[in-house]
Amino acid sequence: MNRYKKVKTASILGIIGNIFLFIIKLIASIMSKSSSMLADTFNSSSDILSSFITYIGNKISSKPKDEDHDLGHGKAEYIFSLIISITMMILVYTMIKTSIKGIINKELLVYSNYLLFVCIVTIVIKFMLYLYTNKIAKEEKNLLIKASSKDHRNDMFVTMINLLSVVLGKYKIYYVDSVVALLISLWILITAIKIFKESYDVLMDKTISEEARKEVLNIIDKHPEIKKIQHFNATPIGYKYQISLTIFVDGNLSTFDSHKIADDLEKEIVKNIDEIYLAVIHVNPY
Repeated sequence: MNRYKKVKTASILGIIGNIFLFIIKLIASIMSKSSSMLADTFNSSSDILSSFITYIGNKISSKPKDEDHDLGHGKAEYIFSLIISITMMILVYTMIKTSIKGIINKELLVYSNYLLFVCIVTIVIKFMLYLYTNKIAKEEKNLLIKASSKDHRNDMFVTMINLLSVVLGKYKIYYVDSVVALLISLWILITAIKIFKESYDVLMDKTISEEARKEVLNIIDKHPEIKKIQHFNATPIGYKYQISLTIFVDGNLSTFDSHKIADDLEKEIVKNIDEIYLAVIHVNPY
């Protein structure tokens, strides 16, 4: 199964799982008047949207290059990740308002075993989705599925805190519910900001990592025929980079020999550094 098919499968599973969780959480929040469960329900609605956006973004970013897009459509992955983060921030605003209102008005939680059941089911489903998406994110280095994986992980911990408020609610400790709802909102906000920053960096053509740059320079250092380098630039292309640089070689070499050094170096860099999609090397006489 290739990279895009894996992400497609993960996003579809996310949509199905989150729709199911949204329905049972909505019923639980209405029955119990729980602010934290209502916040969790809002979270699930954003998860449905995020999974759908992941599906669309993955479909667009998987398109090969064409006449209008020489380097393919890889950046769509980051555009849609940016949309996911902004959507999360908008939903968080509503959640924070609801939580603060609950704290001020001292709204009561109506305990029910169904509320407890919903929390446990959510934790189990989210844990399974997290394991699956985290595995794909590590294998494929896909920001969309990485954002999804973090979302599933956060949801799992959020619902654990929610579970605590439910248990305390059974013992008439009600104020914890609205406080937990506020903490959930802040947690989601932090995650949204991180995803936003990561997507923004790529869309603004943030350069290659320092580790990858050092790897390139180490490969070049193994070639004594290369006297020096200049103009090292890197541009993100989807989840990988295109790099360009100028090497200086002996001016007495033939055009064929000097360009063969550059061609061989381009192939060596792309072969050995996974982060690099394309290397373009210009040759000058030293």
